[in-house]
Amino acid sequence: MSEDQIKLDWERRRRLGFDEAVFCAGKSTEQLSAILDQVAAAEERMLLTRLDQEQFDKLPDVHRHALDYDSLSRTAFFGRQDETSGRRAAVVTAGTSDVPVATEAIRTLAFNGIGALSIHDVGVAGLWRLIERIDEIKTMPVVIVVAGMDGALPSVIGGLVSSVVIAVPTSIGYGASHDGATALNAALASCAPGLLVCNIDNGYGAACAAMRVLCR
Repeated sequence: MSEDQIKLDWERRRRLGFDEAVFCAGKSTEQLSAILDQVAAAEERMLLTRLDQEQFDKLPDVHRHALDYDSLSRTAFFGRQDETSGRRAAVVTAGTSDVPVATEAIRTLAFNGIGALSIHDVGVAGLWRLIERIDEIKTMPVVIVVAGMDGALPSVIGGLVSSVVIAVPTSIGYGASHDGATALNAALASCAPGLLVCNIDNGYGAACAAMRVLCR
């Protein structure tokens, strides 16, 4: 493939405080290999998102062996990872089914040297589970809340903590959940003041929003 199809943003860290990531969905093996060749030649690093198992398996050995790949979140680290500076954000899920999206956020933070307090399965159907952990959550300056179904958890947490709260609606749920549209609308219509909302299943975007806050 011609090199003019790929133009990587080497200056993003200088501008924004974190590196470019490659969104892998829809990219061919040839395109992904060409991208990784450029990253390696520049002695740079790259976070890959939405890299599914089939795509990973088809990569040349030289690239596949160089990747720290996580199939749950469909993320991969190529090159060095920033040294973790400790837990500075919480990533909270309503249910276990929301964990893949949450893990995308956690891995994005980790690649950029930010540790996360990970708390799962504390949705409002059993509110006592959240109350048991709320004091831990309150200690984090940023809280990413990942929830599908009715998407109620971000509003509840948004009314209990002074942290920056970022809602990530997920596509988890039965028919009326409409692949996450119900959770998204619930977050947008939340009565919790100052709740920030990312797109459906966008754990990466939530982590980037968290980094913009933390990098200040």
